[in-house]
Amino acid sequence: MYIHLGNDTCISDASVIGIFDIENTSVGKITKEFLSAAEKRGNTEYVSYEMPKAYVVCEDKKDGEKVYVTQVSPLTLRRRGSFSNENLKK
Repeated sequence: MYIHLGNDTCISDASVIGIFDIENTSVGKITKEFLSAAEKRGNTEYVSYEMPKAYVVCEDKKDGEKVYVTQVSPLTLRRRGSFSNENLKK
């Protein structure tokens, strides 16, 4: 199954490592370093330049991992994928 991240970007839900709320998770030092390193390697794709709400970390066979920054909320992205409803926050 595929997840629509916004605009013309879709990814396979099988490649998803994690879906993260950008507001809550990007304040930590380790997360900031991870996102900065991904950006420097060119492994970050901005789906939209609107206010970002989430980032999705995916496996990429060529580059190791790819980070997608999107304006779609993390809960909406999880609902679009074939992830278990038991793991979703209400």
